[in-house]
Amino acid sequence: MSLLPPSVLFACSHNAIRSPMAEALAKRLYGNTAFMDSVGVHAGELDGFAAAALDELGIDFYAHRGKSFDDVDPTSFDLIVTLSPEAHHSALEFTRSAATHVEYWPIPDPSAVEGSRETRLDAYRRTRDMILARLKSRFGIPSGPSL
Repeated sequence: MSLLPPSVLFACSHNAIRSPMAEALAKRLYGNTAFMDSVGVHAGELDGFAAAALDELGIDFYAHRGKSFDDVDPTSFDLIVTLSPEAHHSALEFTRSAATHVEYWPIPDPSAVEGSRETRLDAYRRTRDMILARLKSRFGIPSGPSL
């Protein structure tokens, strides 16, 4: 787990889908080995499909409340993982004179998918699974119970 920095901030556009999913999945995988948080360029409320996709893995994240970059000090994190172009731009601006490392993980926004409830939920599952794969690839597979 040496690839996992002491603190990681996940960021997307509204802190409603991708970044809260990443935060929840990272907390499940890595527990208290690092401080994990999430924000958006704009603060939004957790998307119901995102909560349902996490719930399928036994992760209850319904109490999540959206935050923006204004609600945290981005420079106090060792790593900011951005999941949308808008968040990447904002993170680079906030950390221009800081030692904080910023990585961009291009994860598609599942809310753009239209169709039946099942079609839409499948898009959220794909997003969840993409984030999960990136977490394991970047930070390693934890030795304890896994997803």
